[in-house]
Amino acid sequence: MTILRYGALGLALLVAACALFTQIYAWWIERTYPPTGRFVTVPGGRLHYRETGPTQGQVLGTIVLLHGASSNLEEAMLGLGTHLVGRYRVIAFDRPGHGWSDRIGGDGAARPDRQAAVLADGMRQLGVKDAVVVGHSFSGSIIPNLALDHRDVTGAILELSGVTYPWPDGAIDWHYTAATSWLGWVFTRTVTTPVGLLLLKPGASSSFAPQPLPPGFLEASRIRLIFRPSVFQANAEDVAELNRAVIEQSPRYKDIRVPATVMGGEADRIVWTDLHVRSFAAAVPGAKLVTLPGVGHMPQYTQPERVIREIEALAEQVARAGKKAAAQ
Repeated sequence: MTILRYGALGLALLVAACALFTQIYAWWIERTYPPTGRFVTVPGGRLHYRETGPTQGQVLGTIVLLHGASSNLEEAMLGLGTHLVGRYRVIAFDRPGHGWSDRIGGDGAARPDRQAAVLADGMRQLGVKDAVVVGHSFSGSIIPNLALDHRDVTGAILELSGVTYPWPDGAIDWHYTAATSWLGWVFTRTVTTPVGLLLLKPGASSSFAPQPLPPGFLEASRIRLIFRPSVFQANAEDVAELNRAVIEQSPRYKDIRVPATVMGGEADRIVWTDLHVRSFAAAVPGAKLVTLPGVGHMPQYTQPERVIREIEALAEQVARAGKKAAAQ
């Protein structure tokens, strides 16, 4: 009995220490990585966004960048925004519940179609029309909904290593399962931060594999923002809902009528090229398929020139369509 008592006491102290560490670390994160952009108010809350553009000369169009899971707008800007800013209006959003954006949408906040609607509201508030919307990884599930249901803000889409179809077994990682279980509130406030920090660099490296993790990426991308309990839980909810959501929305892909380019690395171990990239390109009428041999999940870092070239091609298509419509 004494051993059990001491064991229970030790476990309680460990949990208390993890909870205290999580609270202190979340406080430190919020002060170390404050918002870098502005906020736009939409029904239900505020979205955090960063906008940049040319300081002089003609603006060739609007590019909207949407980040993947466990990420934020800083990573999107780091990978692509700096390459586009000299010629385009570039806007990157923190998705609802991520970075510094509020978790908007109630019980359906994790659904890609709901996030698309919230982000479209934000774009309208910013006067966005006919943008080229780039969705990486998780956001690959969002941009088809923008193309289908929010054509006023969406002129073209670029799927970049994007999730578009369900994985065969539907399984998700154990920490997402735990975070969305009935113990999720406790789990995200005790376990996820200390364990996540131990796994941060290996996890980021696996996203880039087989290419190496770029020097300074973890700091510049502000990935540690994910270790605030509410953000981690929102991320877990997104991932847990993803398979069901793409099952429901995938029959609609054939109705997409905006220009679409679908890109993915042949060596991507996170989002499978055959299942997600090639299948989506085959489903969308007129979609352009670009596969990158030997490239992993982050082509915006490993082959940025190629990704930028495809974004620019879509922007040109949107501009031509706008001129044609204006002339009629």
